[in-house]
Order: sequence, then structure tokens, then C-alpha cells
Amino acid sequence: MLLDTNVLVLNRLFQPIQVTTVRRAFSLLYQGIAQAIDEEFRLFDFSSWASLAAEIGSDSIGTPTRRIRVPRVVVLTAFDRFPRTRVRFSRHNIYLRDDNTCQYCGRRLPRSELNLDHVKPRSHGGCTSWENVVCSCIPCNLKKANRTPDQAGMRLLNEPIRPKWSPLFRPPGRGGPGHSAWRPFLSMVDASYWNTELREE
Repeated sequence: MLLDTNVLVLNRLFQPIQVTTVRRAFSLLYQGIAQAIDEEFRLFDFSSWASLAAEIGSDSIGTPTRRIRVPRVVVLTAFDRFPRTRVRFSRHNIYLRDDNTCQYCGRRLPRSELNLDHVKPRSHGGCTSWENVVCSCIPCNLKKANRTPDQAGMRLLNEPIRPKWSPLFRPPGRGGPGHSAWRPFLSMVDASYWNTELREE
């Protein structure tokens, strides 16, 4: 659904700080918390953005009286926090690194059907770190149980590593950098963000 697709959010310094949905972006615009930005880097409040003609072929949503273009980048009007420069060790970022794909069977699943697995179990001295935690489907996690992949006769698809990418734009081959309208802003900073940081041991 178009309202659930992605919009890049920038702080007042035009630095990327998060990705939100079209639904939330329209809410931010309507409340005056954010402004939309077009391809020529012009800023628009909600009423001026809504008065723009929706281009043929562009993403737009219908209202009873007109069609409104979907903004793909919005700028917060009163937020200038710098994004973090380190990729946080969080569930979200582990799922993002592993592309919501079980690292044992290779199935790409909704997050509700995935969990995290310690490659080397904690009971065997395994630590909670980027290099020892992977995304796993529930059946594979149950099959592996309290064993290493070798002991369980299972194979890891990818060696778990600490990522160097920003969660705002995914590594090549894992969803690409998002919308083309994002590109001028994503190269500005290696922003990292999101969710509660997991404690590494």
C-alpha cells in the first residue's frame, strides 16, 4: 500500500536521521513539524505541497477534491540533532543486515516470524555481538536448539559481521539505496540510528 512505503526524514541541517512511512510523513507535514522537499530542493508546507499538481506517473494519493503528490523526502522544521556515526547493535539493524532472511534456511520472512539466534550458544561461551548473532526463523532456531551449526548439521548462509553501512540505505543487493530522491542526502553522512541498542557481551 502506497501509504506504507518509505519516506526519508532529514533534520534541519539536511542530514538523514530516519526512514518513515508516507502516512507518517503526511501527518508531520499537516502538523507543521516537517516540510516536503522537491527535486529542486525547494521546501513546501502542507498547503503549498498539496497545491502542487501531481505529475503523471508520479506517486500520488487521492482525496475527494484532488490528487496529492507523495513526498519522498521531508525536513523536520525544529530538529537539528546530528545522527549517530556508529551502527547501533539492535534487533532492527540485525534484521536489516540479514535482510529479514533466516541465515540457516534462506527464507525471507516477516519479522513476526523471525528471531535472533546465537551462532555459538551462550551456554557454550558464545557472546552477544554482531559476530555471533544472526536472524533465524523459528523452526530453524528450534532445530538448532542449544548447539552450534556444525553440531546441528546446519550451515550459515553468511558469516555474521559488524556492518559498516548506514541502516538508512542498505548495502547493494539488499534493497538498494531507496528512492532516487534520497541520493543527494544519503551521501552526506554515514548516519546510523534506530531502536534500543542491544548490550554486547
